[in-house]
Amino acid sequence: MSNRFRIDDAAPPLVIPYPNLADYGRPSQQHIDWLLDCGVPLEALTRPPLVLFARGVMAHDGCFENDADGEAWLVFPEATDCIFWQPRSGAVACWNGRCFALGEDVIHAAATYGFGGCLNVFANPLDWLRAKRDGIVILNWNLTFNRLRDCPRIAIAETLVNTLERHLKPPRVPEIFVLRQQEAAE
Repeated sequence: MSNRFRIDDAAPPLVIPYPNLADYGRPSQQHIDWLLDCGVPLEALTRPPLVLFARGVMAHDGCFENDADGEAWLVFPEATDCIFWQPRSGAVACWNGRCFALGEDVIHAAATYGFGGCLNVFANPLDWLRAKRDGIVILNWNLTFNRLRDCPRIAIAETLVNTLERHLKPPRVPEIFVLRQQEAAE
């Protein structure tokens, strides 16, 4: 048998898979009643993608881990990640760390800015749900400049104005030098 390396012997790349959403149920009537009492309209919970329910814990890296004995979390499926929100503590976790913001699909949607509209930025998932998911909740502020710099208009929660101003700048700019033209030969 040859000791030569074959391409099919290579280990597959490490990929953190999207969670199996079938493992999560729907929020209980108690959760729904609490959200309705907090001013969340029912359509914010039922429009696609549906809000789901999971039990688990947040790991040290900020990612969610399923645990049947863990706390109750609401699950918001996103295109590249799942966001988990624990209403009692306000904690927010993700599945694989790929998501910039909760609701980020509206950032580049034409309807967001049509007829003078703005991208709404909320301070927390509860405010976002109260507004019928019309906007985003930023999860990774370090990506703000790259993800929002092309937005024509942004409306932001008053408590986040200073944070947005601090992060809506290029992460770094190059040092600039001036080249002098050589004087014409006499």
